[in-house]
Amino acid sequence: MFTVRCILGISAKKLTSLPVWRQPIEPQSRMSSSARPLAAVCQLTVTSDKEANFSACERLVEKAKERGACMVFLPENFDYIGSSPEETLSLCESLTGETVSRYTRLARKLGVWLSLGGFHERGHDWESDRRIYNTHVIIDDKGGVVSVYRKSHLFDVELPEKGVSLKESAFTLPGPSLVPPVQTPIGKVGLATCYDLRFPELSLALRRRGAEVLTFPSAFTVATGAAHWEVLLRARAIENQCFVLAAAQVGRHNEKRRSYGHALAVDPWGEVLADCGGEEPGVALVEIDLEKVAGTRRNMPVQRHRRDASFYRGLEET
Repeated sequence: MFTVRCILGISAKKLTSLPVWRQPIEPQSRMSSSARPLAAVCQLTVTSDKEANFSACERLVEKAKERGACMVFLPENFDYIGSSPEETLSLCESLTGETVSRYTRLARKLGVWLSLGGFHERGHDWESDRRIYNTHVIIDDKGGVVSVYRKSHLFDVELPEKGVSLKESAFTLPGPSLVPPVQTPIGKVGLATCYDLRFPELSLALRRRGAEVLTFPSAFTVATGAAHWEVLLRARAIENQCFVLAAAQVGRHNEKRRSYGHALAVDPWGEVLADCGGEEPGVALVEIDLEKVAGTRRNMPVQRHRRDASFYRGLEET
């Protein structure tokens, strides 16, 4: 049995439209009665005001920790969303800058692990090319940076009929490689970011390296989110038999940009355990039962049934 605990920023109107298993409930105690680890999946509405954004994140992390979370997941662009490429580049920092340092201090102070789902990191040749990485950072409960993943697939999409026009590669570099799953208090966590969700090969590679939890911090557009967000997250959970945790941006960030929201937690059978809705910031707490992962894989051993890579390349050679 999973306990779903959604707190903060979920409107009463939204509650009435959700199925029972998605309805937020107030926690009855600080710790899970079953002693399974609690993960917190956050939903934010950031702007270009980095100080205000940090304060909002800090409040959510503190609230999640008070309710027993041992790891807190923040979405892509948790640090800021600029109103133009110029503003975006003017606000970026290195990994040793003040923003990441503040989060390492926060993690150490609260004794909680953090997933910083998409940090605007200055590229290695910043002084010459003024390009950045979209960087997913994992910080442990001692304040140490234990993993850094740079987003592999960049969102260059033109959907004129949907009002979507974004070209991430105009100022962002694709990450050079995947990183191995990270051992955390909630299990082995595989790192990805937003648009990476649409590339199942990435998730499969993480699963093969032992991932038990996949995380897709995101800032989906309203149009693409309404069409694809939940179905893609559930697909990644089902085909890899992993928990999926997807922190999200929600609402209007500036005159040009809105995000879909619906931060989700999905179990290895594809059941949605928590949904933060599409209206307001908030946080959902979910128990991570790794026996659910083991049992699902034991009863339906998809990985054992998978043919070797040469089998699937056969059509390419004909």
